[in-house]
Amino acid sequence: MSSLETELSIYLHIPFCSVKCSYCAFNTYTDLEHLIPSYVDALCSELAFAAGHCCDRRVHTIYFGGGTPSLLSPRQFELVLQQLATSFRIVDDVEVSLEANPDDLSEAYLRDLRLLGFNRLSIGMQSANAAILQMFDRRHDLQTVETALEYARRAAFDNVNLDVIFGSPGENMVDWQGTVEAMLRFSPEHVSMYGLELKGGTRLREQVDAGELPRPDDDLFADMYEFAAASLAAAGYGQYEISNWRRPGKECQHNLQYWRNLEYLGVGAGAHGFSGGYRYSTIASPARYIAALRSQSARITTGVPTPAAAKSTLVSEADDLYETIMMGLRLTKEGINRVRFRQRFGRDFIEIFAGPAQRMCAAGLLNVTSERIRLSQDGRLLSNGVIRAFVDEITL
Repeated sequence: MSSLETELSIYLHIPFCSVKCSYCAFNTYTDLEHLIPSYVDALCSELAFAAGHCCDRRVHTIYFGGGTPSLLSPRQFELVLQQLATSFRIVDDVEVSLEANPDDLSEAYLRDLRLLGFNRLSIGMQSANAAILQMFDRRHDLQTVETALEYARRAAFDNVNLDVIFGSPGENMVDWQGTVEAMLRFSPEHVSMYGLELKGGTRLREQVDAGELPRPDDDLFADMYEFAAASLAAAGYGQYEISNWRRPGKECQHNLQYWRNLEYLGVGAGAHGFSGGYRYSTIASPARYIAALRSQSARITTGVPTPAAAKSTLVSEADDLYETIMMGLRLTKEGINRVRFRQRFGRDFIEIFAGPAQRMCAAGLLNVTSERIRLSQDGRLLSNGVIRAFVDEITL
């Protein structure tokens, strides 16, 4: 196997937030910051346990997501990074990413993180429009984003991502153009651009369902995507995934691990992981997660690299096919590599999916070469339908 298949990624979930965003459906909690010191201890314990299940594999990406990881102090990050260095074989050029709210960032804080080894920063800009930020329950404004980027540059971060969201209730094309223009003016190395999903259980979904906010327009949604994609291309950003663009050489290596359907450890309350043929999730409640890691009688699940597992599933070939297709077709340049697919499943992609591949090619939604299967330009806007055409062929 190549290093691509054998190297491991580690995701660390930090579930604490000062304010929960109105669109957020992730495992996050407010008013629990007092648990952070105990939570950091629990993370270190979980990492030490997980290391025993990884067969001395090298770790090439580390990603702190949330929640709001930027609520942790540099000293708390130092403890976790020391545990990682003690427990795992970390490659010299490891990508170490931090998700952050712009209003949490100071120059001193970022300098400390840079010295600790963080080399990639993902800032939640979301919008340039004050009314939309207020609707999202975000605490920052556009000036705060600009200031945070200035601090990041002074702290020697040369790999900064901006997250933005389009298609929010009441947002028009002029609003979105203002966000894209501001984002490009800030000149990040990477852009993640997500269409708003009104997920169940979020305050924003409840407001839309109650008629308090207008339901987003699907046609406008597509126009916004195409406008931003064209603007990013004109500014020199290459698209490499349906929702992600980058300057040359600035792809997010951690997210590529997911999109290639390769293994990663997920640690922290409510984290998800894929290791040893199992997909698993951990205990969602921070307090219960901490208690599980403190307990000598924590439940150990065969094949799962954490004593804090809440659920685990041995991945069947059908499930593995589903994940490989769903994630791989998101990669706009790389797509599904046919050599790696055959190595994984013992058959060529076209041998398994000749019918839907032929139909999608005839419709102009799919490009097939001897090396890879990937969406066409038109197929990117209809990706869910293309993926469904293949998934329907799988007996789950």
